[in-house]
Amino acid sequence: MSLLEVKNLRIEYPSRHGVFAAVKSLSFSIERGEIVGVVGESGAGKSTVGNAVIDLLSPPGHVADGEVFLDGKKISGLSNEEMRQVRGSKIGFIFQDPMTSLNPLFTVEHQLKETIHANMKVSDSEAYERALSLMNQVGIPQPENRLKQYPHQFSGGMRQRVVIAIALAGEPDLIIADEPTTALDVSIQDQILNLIRELCIEHNVGCMLVTHDMGVVSNVTDRVAVMYRGELVEIGPTKKVLGHPDHPYTRSLISAVPRSDIKLERFPLVSYIEEAQEHQAIDIKNHWLGQREVHRDYTGPLLNVENVNLRFVTKDSLFESRREYIQASNNVSFEIYEGETFGLVGESGSGKSTIARVIAGLYQPNSGSVHFEGIDLTALKSEKERRPLRRAMQMVFQNPYTSMNPRMKVFDIVAEPIRFHSLTKNEAETRSVVDDLLEHVGLGKAAGLKYPHEFSGGQRQRISIARALATRPRLLICDEPTSALDVSVQAQILNLLKDLQSELGLTMLFISHDLPVIRQVCDRVGVMKMGTLLETASTEQLFTNPQHEYSQHLISLMPEFTGLRESIKAS
Repeated sequence: MSLLEVKNLRIEYPSRHGVFAAVKSLSFSIERGEIVGVVGESGAGKSTVGNAVIDLLSPPGHVADGEVFLDGKKISGLSNEEMRQVRGSKIGFIFQDPMTSLNPLFTVEHQLKETIHANMKVSDSEAYERALSLMNQVGIPQPENRLKQYPHQFSGGMRQRVVIAIALAGEPDLIIADEPTTALDVSIQDQILNLIRELCIEHNVGCMLVTHDMGVVSNVTDRVAVMYRGELVEIGPTKKVLGHPDHPYTRSLISAVPRSDIKLERFPLVSYIEEAQEHQAIDIKNHWLGQREVHRDYTGPLLNVENVNLRFVTKDSLFESRREYIQASNNVSFEIYEGETFGLVGESGSGKSTIARVIAGLYQPNSGSVHFEGIDLTALKSEKERRPLRRAMQMVFQNPYTSMNPRMKVFDIVAEPIRFHSLTKNEAETRSVVDDLLEHVGLGKAAGLKYPHEFSGGQRQRISIARALATRPRLLICDEPTSALDVSVQAQILNLLKDLQSELGLTMLFISHDLPVIRQVCDRVGVMKMGTLLETASTEQLFTNPQHEYSQHLISLMPEFTGLRESIKAS
């Protein structure tokens, strides 16, 4: 008897345009102690299947046909109260987005203990000890202090670890992990995957691992299921499916995985599916985007970060001596030259995004300076002085789902910085520029009439790039721009950034925990840990001959996927 058995599952979403079948006649099973990976494009139905198993489909979505069995007992069709007894204690769920799956009004301790009390008969002190143990298991430092904090005081990767701890709190028989390593660096990813693997082996727990990371799939799963547009196109042992796939879509998907062994000029695209509208090259000399203010009399680095220190209060007090701090950046120094891409890597909570926000002017450092074209940004006092330099630096944020106003149409989202900085003479020119930007990122001007929720994650990230380009910046700060995207959309976005950099002469600060992506995109790389920049080197030097012990450790943990790809070529 299988732990989880899904039979002929069909999931529909009715709308005024008709009925959309998100999942069509899907059947698979998971045994105790087994990890089954589910892969495919965004929109393939992977997460929808996980949500259907625990009856958390968003209305008006519903199970139109099929059955779900857990340990031989039918759980599809249970009442809400009966399903509450299953969630947490029988099935643990790791949600995809750590930014929105935690309640911002309660401390991490409250949310962990609430889950423990709901699923286990323990005292408050026992619940606290279990919460502390879970925080240690998922690798959160200073767990005693961190338990008292709120979700907004954690980085994206650390929030993901808290979400994982909550999923494990009730000691479930089955874990459904929906992109559990999306926001995690390779070291924490390795730790979390080892934890899930140990649970499956030692406690006979089954796991459904939904992910777009093919390296994770190849390293941790026993079997893999490949989905395409709601259908299961291939399922079997991981080595067989990834090494010698039968379906052409699986072959195409594997070919788009970023290489970790060599650097390529462009990312291969998934050829089996319809591609997004291709990026069109432009004559930049006569184009609106090329009309940027450039101070040619300055010859040094475009950006120079010098001894930046920033700390956050973790425990406030009226008395200075009783306050507690966390050092987010510790004497960080590096420079970026015009036209190059500088990468920052390190574990979640290492200070990468903090440095990006300091450069963008969103955080004011406690000490140190940031020079842009020789001008000290930290010394500028008024917004009037900062505004021209803010315009020259734009940021593409990590999460394309929360970085746009859902009540604004895409046209207005892209036009907002143009209007704010008064870059056009009239509204007709603004419309022309926005239409051109949307065409340039491969969406088409018709996209301006829609709202963000009408687009996929990859399309939203393209909108974010169009908005960032709207001020004709010289420096583009990309904070994990592809972490939430599957390999095919990731390839499209990264190729787009490469094209734009080549045409516009953009300088980029590229932050990512995905080491293969860093190798493909960056010219130089800085490695951070606990707020300190440990090593800076050219990309090839870092990946072939890292000097610092921590850099060597990160490189050693990088998932290997080359052999599987080579076997596909050979076949």
